[in-house]
Amino acid sequence: MSSLPSYLAAAKPVPVANRAPWYKTIAPTYAGIMLWFVFWAESVKGEGTPGGVLSAGLGPALLGLVLAALICHFFYYLVPGLFGVKTGFPLYVVGTSTYGAKGGLFMPGLLMGLLQFGWLAVNAFAVAKVLCECLNIGMRVLPTGAKEVIVPGVAHGILATAFAVIAAFIALKGIQYVARVATYLPLIPLVVMVILLAKTCGGLGSFNADKVVAAKPPQVATEVTAKAETAVGAIPAPLNAWQVIGVMCIYVVGFFATAGAAGTDIASNARNESDVHWGGLVGIALTTIIASGAAMLIIAGAYGSNMVSPGNQGNLNPVTLMPDLLGSQLANVAMVGLAISSFPGACFSAFIAANSFKTTMPGVNPFVSVGLGTLITVILAVSGVVGKVIWVFVVIGASFGPVCGAMLADYLLSRGKWSGPRAGFNPAGWISWTVGFAVGAFNLVAGMIPALAAYQNAVPVPPVAAMVVGFVLYLVLALLGAQTRTLEMRSAAD
Repeated sequence: MSSLPSYLAAAKPVPVANRAPWYKTIAPTYAGIMLWFVFWAESVKGEGTPGGVLSAGLGPALLGLVLAALICHFFYYLVPGLFGVKTGFPLYVVGTSTYGAKGGLFMPGLLMGLLQFGWLAVNAFAVAKVLCECLNIGMRVLPTGAKEVIVPGVAHGILATAFAVIAAFIALKGIQYVARVATYLPLIPLVVMVILLAKTCGGLGSFNADKVVAAKPPQVATEVTAKAETAVGAIPAPLNAWQVIGVMCIYVVGFFATAGAAGTDIASNARNESDVHWGGLVGIALTTIIASGAAMLIIAGAYGSNMVSPGNQGNLNPVTLMPDLLGSQLANVAMVGLAISSFPGACFSAFIAANSFKTTMPGVNPFVSVGLGTLITVILAVSGVVGKVIWVFVVIGASFGPVCGAMLADYLLSRGKWSGPRAGFNPAGWISWTVGFAVGAFNLVAGMIPALAAYQNAVPVPPVAAMVVGFVLYLVLALLGAQTRTLEMRSAAD
């Protein structure tokens, strides 16, 4: 015990007597994450291609969604969750068996904190955009007659900054102030989805994929440069069925990656392994399918019943289509409700980031470390860098895919038991993460380097590929002996 770093020596497992059933802990926590309106509203867009994920019809899109939901449950969440319930420890402790007692401070400890500020930026960007549309401020009129939020823009920047700063402040001062309402606010997006489904379900029988593909988005219209009349905004081709399945896996798995690893913390408050399984199947798999599936049905029904106005043709976002579907007055009420329902999630992200920084940098005042993280959040949100969420999810999937893969390998090697922290920096963990991250981020990096542009889509389904590489490499390296010795540490059973 004396050889343990201080943060591990001081760690205490969640007492078994303080734990609760899955329907009070795991399921509602994950359901709140997967019902976030940014997730389901963006899930139909398919990287801006004509028709999005509906370009090949509803079948492939729903099949890809179910596959992605099952991958999230079985390959990203289940092992971290089982480690959590068996040990009673959070991720930054359990992760030391994979990355080492010293390495665990950085991976997954510090990495989790940094990525949570990225999530806060996505949240702030999306909420500010919705409020601008609702309040009709900071907008411009497109040639088609549709309106668009100006990003970067003064109004959007002020709202995004205020949202991020307030969330971070509450996370530092006491997230308990939002705990009571956090349980009920996720019901708002659920109610909104039900209303939208009721309004559009009559058009599902008339939905035709060709109709939504032909409705070209205004964003990909041909542009003319100032120097010459040269088209620079070529319209991408619609996705085929296999591409739709791949895009759904990229989007859903990338979105879920950090939440899957955080299953260690969430499941440490569960009673037994049955709670871990049921909590994940209901809170993750089922809720994911319901949320994103409802968004697909809403869009299909809207186009099938010709409810989309000419200025909104090509729009595949159920939230921004609400004025057409509900009328401007009711749509504004729903938009404000969705924005409010996002606030507990923003506080939760900031709270996880703050805890991570307090653990990994105990000598730094939390107001300084979290303040700097919030500044980065504001820059990302205000500049619009996080506006293309599919690439945000690719980065997150590349970062935590190898973590979940390595933890799965570690679980199998230890026959379902947590082996305890390993000394220093565990080579098997760090090598598997480095290579896994490189694989997961390759397509994104290749798109930024002209010499690699031809290989931009070389890696299929990057978040899943990163997880597979992390799993295989850790397994092989561990079998070859590339692991440091284990250190003695008490567990929940002691």
